[in-house]
Amino acid sequence: MKILVEKNYEAISKTAGRIFIESIASKPDIVLGLATGSTPIGMYKEMIRAYEEEGLDFSKVKTFNLDEYVGLSQEHPSSYAYFMDNELFKYININKENTHVPDGKAENIEEYCKRYDEMINEAGGIDIQVLGIGENGHIAFNEPDEALSAGTSVVKLTENTIEVNSRFFDSLEEVPKTAITMGMGSILRARKIILLASGEKKAPVIKRLLNDNKVTTMFPVSFLLLHPDVTIIVDEEAYNG
Repeated sequence: MKILVEKNYEAISKTAGRIFIESIASKPDIVLGLATGSTPIGMYKEMIRAYEEEGLDFSKVKTFNLDEYVGLSQEHPSSYAYFMDNELFKYININKENTHVPDGKAENIEEYCKRYDEMINEAGGIDIQVLGIGENGHIAFNEPDEALSAGTSVVKLTENTIEVNSRFFDSLEEVPKTAITMGMGSILRARKIILLASGEKKAPVIKRLLNDNKVTTMFPVSFLLLHPDVTIIVDEEAYNG
């Protein structure tokens, strides 16, 4: 596990962006694992800049997102599909058919989850996966629990996650109570993982990850300790608290 401590969020975004930009340049048909939320937005801006200013080609790139709310259409302004379109996809020359965000409106959702993992495998597996981290150690929607799903599955969101995510909705009641998420096995199969964390609120969880040296389902991010190629990129606030 490698840790990079940068001065601030802007520096994190540039460092992470450069890793992705160089990876795409060296492997034009790369398979990217993408995340939503505020943390990767700066990195996506760097990727857009590289497309506009450096001619970075996304035409053969394939992407798979970590998660999506159950019940939301891709056109819903709070869906993760809508987020990805507006924060990245519509600004680059990516083939929309090569982008994959879990379908929250799938008819048979359990079968769809199995199919999502199959699609990742058929694409050759994820080359590089970006992750954020929750204050309780969750990654994607894999929340602390006695057991965690290995593959992509439907999960019930915790009250805390519903409350935190309510800022993206008009009211707390509108937040979906379930979501599709890649499981821990799906995430760990990525060849390279980049974990981003910014701000003093993330300092306790980063400190625990770096110091505990234990793996437990009650702290899902700890499973990254088992992965051979993880880079953690944090700013000074997240590192020092």
